[in-house]
Amino acid sequence: MFLALVLTIVYFLIPQLPSANTLQSIELQVPLSIYSRDGVLIGEFGEQRRIPVTYAETPQLLRDAIVAAEDNRFYLHPGVDWVGLTRAAIELVRTGEKRQGGSTITMQVARNFFLTREKTYLRKLTEILLALRIERQLSKDQILELYINKIFLGQRAYGFGAAAQVYYGLELKQLELPQLAMLAGLPKAPSSFNPIRDAGRAVQRRRYVLQRMVDDGKIGMDEFKKAVDAPTTARLHQRKISIDASYAAEMTRAWVFSRFGKQAYTRGFRVETTIDSGLQTAANRSLRRHLIEYERRHDYRGPEGRLEVDDLEDELERRASFIDALAKMSPIGDLLVAVVWQIRDGQVTVLLPNGQHHQLSRSSLKWSNSYWQARQENDQQFFQSGDLVRLLSPEVSGGDGWLLGQLPAVEGSLVSVDAADGAIRAINGGFAFARSHFNRVTQADRQPGSNFKPFIYTAALSNGFTAASLINDAPLVFNDDTRKGVWRPQNYSGKFFGPTRIRVALTKSRNLVSVRLLEAMGVYQAREYCLRFGFPAKKLPKDLSLALGSGAMTPLELIGGYAVLANGGYRVQPHLVSRVTDQKGEIVWSENFPRAAELVGLNAARQEGGALSNNLATVQDDQPESAVGAAGRLSDREQELAPRVLPEAEVFMINSILRDVIKKGTGRRALRLGRNDLAGKTGTTNNQRDAWFSGFAAGVVTTAWVGFDQPRSLGKYETGARAALPIWIDYMEEALKEKPELALIQPADVVTARIDPDTGELAELNDKKAIFEYFTSAQLDEMKKNQQKTAEQEDRSRRAELF
Repeated sequence: MFLALVLTIVYFLIPQLPSANTLQSIELQVPLSIYSRDGVLIGEFGEQRRIPVTYAETPQLLRDAIVAAEDNRFYLHPGVDWVGLTRAAIELVRTGEKRQGGSTITMQVARNFFLTREKTYLRKLTEILLALRIERQLSKDQILELYINKIFLGQRAYGFGAAAQVYYGLELKQLELPQLAMLAGLPKAPSSFNPIRDAGRAVQRRRYVLQRMVDDGKIGMDEFKKAVDAPTTARLHQRKISIDASYAAEMTRAWVFSRFGKQAYTRGFRVETTIDSGLQTAANRSLRRHLIEYERRHDYRGPEGRLEVDDLEDELERRASFIDALAKMSPIGDLLVAVVWQIRDGQVTVLLPNGQHHQLSRSSLKWSNSYWQARQENDQQFFQSGDLVRLLSPEVSGGDGWLLGQLPAVEGSLVSVDAADGAIRAINGGFAFARSHFNRVTQADRQPGSNFKPFIYTAALSNGFTAASLINDAPLVFNDDTRKGVWRPQNYSGKFFGPTRIRVALTKSRNLVSVRLLEAMGVYQAREYCLRFGFPAKKLPKDLSLALGSGAMTPLELIGGYAVLANGGYRVQPHLVSRVTDQKGEIVWSENFPRAAELVGLNAARQEGGALSNNLATVQDDQPESAVGAAGRLSDREQELAPRVLPEAEVFMINSILRDVIKKGTGRRALRLGRNDLAGKTGTTNNQRDAWFSGFAAGVVTTAWVGFDQPRSLGKYETGARAALPIWIDYMEEALKEKPELALIQPADVVTARIDPDTGELAELNDKKAIFEYFTSAQLDEMKKNQQKTAEQEDRSRRAELF
């Protein structure tokens, strides 16, 4: 009767069993891995850690250990070990309890790939039938390979490839016998025999595995004794993230998830980003350094927290409790956490997490004088034992000793792109991703202030104005209901400078000239022109405040506009992902973002051997500064070409003005880079709420921003030139290190003419104060005609007066 019931169940089960052939094409769940363009891991996402390996890549000792520990008759039975199964059945009859036993490696493969882990007779019967089917259709080596890659081994590690990395930080082929035996003992009970959670039980299990290997003749007694006595070297290893590119990794994760859904975390996608690991490191270092320096220009806010001090503890006990507490606190950015150990004779000694003591010099505390004075007024000590503080190491600060620091209340961001196609080479959305996941490059809409002016001035050059056009820098008053009836824009200095050439106005960032210029062009006309740069229309105000950058936008949107100026007038799309491959190495997505056909007007002028020509050196001091880059075809790839949105003559002229910003204007600090090909613009909003610098050279475009997340003043004198430009300079020093300086190539329709610097008109031949200015041929012809007409009118007037 029982046999008939079993046969009936088998009869109905067999047609419903999945084909074992599906195991040959099954995709193991592998996490999402994200890499820089130079192959450095920057992020990994997914619940299951798995590193698939082939049978051939698996050490023979591991295969022997697995078989010895889990199924020593693996190569003899047909998928089901009837001896072991019978033994388990007898135990069931004797005790009345269902106990684990009798499962072969093949049955475990069947269970892990096709079945649940519920313990029922029906599931066990299905498992047996599946195992028999698998054995008929797959070889023993194929079955063992599936087992090696699928089995759970604790600590979110699935498969022995991942376990080798998680427990030992090594590849499977690098492990030795004691380590392999330790891993082979995990499948039976990954939690109980886990060497990280319970080293004692793990060692016992390892001994059992090694003994079974001796019994099977796979190792000798000498190897056994040596392996049994080996120390436990297992500890938890994360996959090595060599550079901090957390904002880039999170942006990429979100992008992959939006495209592939939940499969993003299981299909083993390898994503290659456009990030350059060296430039990303430079971006991190520069942003953090200067945000910390900003803090040191302002008040110290006091200790970050406090560890309770037990007066009954002796010094050793107190030291141990402090170190235990510090071990749970991570560095943030470049700021290490420490605890004040003692204060003696005005000297502060701190204890670091590694147990070392360091004394803070008086000079390192000098910046916190206002905090110190406030505490003195209240009869309080500067510090107390147990106070938690942040420190900068000498390696980070560049000094001789440790410096007192604090976590910045201010925030900042930096983004750098390749002007040719918009590929993001570095991105940092804040001081530390661990403290705030808010990405200020992509999520923070902030007013760019004067950083937006280059786009207004480019529009002017296309609408009848020249770089020599005069605009009056004088007081302005507008009726405006949104500003309590009137709006009185002002220059940053509060002064007025009278008639000012457009080149000088942008170089010196004159607000009143910018507003008058926009008024003369017309807001609608200028706004339409600004859309060419790719700015969202909804973020461009429809009033005169557009001239002063009142339209809030993200740094990523702003840098897209600067890329147009840097690449000769082509609109490119800033992007981060270049390629996605699956775990088989097959490409599932590849970028084909539009690319500038050429960097117009920015040819490299080099002597033989790659040295620069003297073209730059021959530019006279009174001639306008020029733009920089490299002309010619940028890539031989079959790639969509970016649309040209600006004529090359206008790009040439606005870039020459932006180079004057560095040489003569608000960006003069950048001269320390010692290059002649730098172009850019500062930006500071009302009451110093935002500080910006955007600029470019040799095809590298970078924007830096500094401000508070809840907008408030950065403080007096904290302008774009002081707060943001130093970030840009330090980063660009690294980004331009291997890039030759590039010289100006003047477009065919751009000419140079001598002008009177006071009037902007063409100069007389004998005018000694005349300077050079760039014009298009059409502009120059128009100026000559106008001046000729004016001269003729003046001549007629003089004649009329004579008669």
